[in-house]
Amino acid sequence: MSDFVHLHVHTQYSLLDGQASVEGLVDKAIADPGMPALAVTDHGNMFGIKEFFNYVKKKNGATKKALKEAQARLAEAEKAENTEEAASIRAEIEALRKKYVKPIFGCEVYVANEDLHARGDKSDKGRHLIVLAKNRTGYKNLIKIVSKAWTEGYYHHPRTDKHELAAHREGLIVCSACLGGEIPRLLSGGMDEQADKSVAWWKETFGDDYYIELQRHKATVPRANHETYQQQKAIEPKLIALARKYGIKIIASNDAHFVNESDAEAHDRLICLATNHYLNDEDRMLYTKQEWLKSSDEMSELFADLPEALSTTLEIADKVEEYDIDHAPIMPNFAIPESFGTEEEYRGRITEKELFDEFTRDEHGNVVLSQEDAEAKIAKLGGYEKLYRIKFEADYLRKITYEGAARRYPELTPEIRERIDFELHIMKTMGFPGYFLIVEDFIRVGRQELGVSIGPGPGTAPRDDRGYLQGLPPIDHRHK
Repeated sequence: MSDFVHLHVHTQYSLLDGQASVEGLVDKAIADPGMPALAVTDHGNMFGIKEFFNYVKKKNGATKKALKEAQARLAEAEKAENTEEAASIRAEIEALRKKYVKPIFGCEVYVANEDLHARGDKSDKGRHLIVLAKNRTGYKNLIKIVSKAWTEGYYHHPRTDKHELAAHREGLIVCSACLGGEIPRLLSGGMDEQADKSVAWWKETFGDDYYIELQRHKATVPRANHETYQQQKAIEPKLIALARKYGIKIIASNDAHFVNESDAEAHDRLICLATNHYLNDEDRMLYTKQEWLKSSDEMSELFADLPEALSTTLEIADKVEEYDIDHAPIMPNFAIPESFGTEEEYRGRITEKELFDEFTRDEHGNVVLSQEDAEAKIAKLGGYEKLYRIKFEADYLRKITYEGAARRYPELTPEIRERIDFELHIMKTMGFPGYFLIVEDFIRVGRQELGVSIGPGPGTAPRDDRGYLQGLPPIDHRHK
């Protein structure tokens, strides 16, 4: 059996269409030794990408830790010349490596017939296209494409167009998609010549990063869509012929909308909700009920006659780089009165070492992080360039917080000061003092200048082990 990578996958973030949880998809991919990567390509959006990234990072982190421990045990076994134990550990290491899954970030976009701004054709709801980011540049370009599709191209669906795709093609991989894609639609409609011209355009624009996609959804139960497979079967030879003509590689996909075969009925009911139909309506929309995340063995059997369609998915996975999509919080600068000081003055008198200590220790100055973790935290906050601004805002927040506390309490007891200092330290070391300054400002204006009835301010957060609300402004800072 061949290894295989799913490149056309919908999660629950394909709203009222996908039934698969991110965790369920990832866990199934990890459990399949023949599946080294997994893509997420929700309809028109990238809502699930962060959850996907976080969960894969968590699972891969556990695998990396187990690998490191196994490699250490292997070194000991080899040093002791224990060949039997060493062989067992090598097998364990190989099994662990197969549990590592590379995440591929993508989207199944809707492509307008002409221009994304056009609204004249009521049928122009967009043609499907799978777009995958193969590196950080591609990820940023995909974000731009999807964002503009929502803000400027929305017409029934968030639509993009060929101009936008060509303008932001760097770092992107595109696949012709399902029967809803441009090429399959043209071929199904007997417009072979137009399909040929369009394939030529995609090849010229994206080169070796354009792929022809094949699907085989043969329904096996009575209450399912049996027409889809006949349509797929009818155009498959034409798709392959176009691929051969233009030197384009083909890939196999399964248009996954749920995790397991047994989830088909639950997904069927979801579609009833989406289309406002009863389950027993005769004329309602039906899927083939083949849209589960099939195993590498199942896909190998399904495309046994076209092994290249399987191996090409591995080629695409190899093209994709692993990159971190996390970044420091992006906050607007709050205008702090010049009478308090300036950021430039802070940069002149505070050293990077002082910043490092302040942001990596607790509110009492105790070291609580390893050097490695401390450096990672500084990087996550945006480095020293960003830390000077955070420090400046945090000090001003501290000033007005204690002013508010003096108005609220007749005496600032050690207990009150401890609470305030802890809460302020949490806000500062998370990089959010600017956020709380902004919220304080519009709450103040609303209450004092506009006469608007406003609650206590920012929402609650989980409590720490001492029972304090992490991230919540101390009550001392709230206005009467």
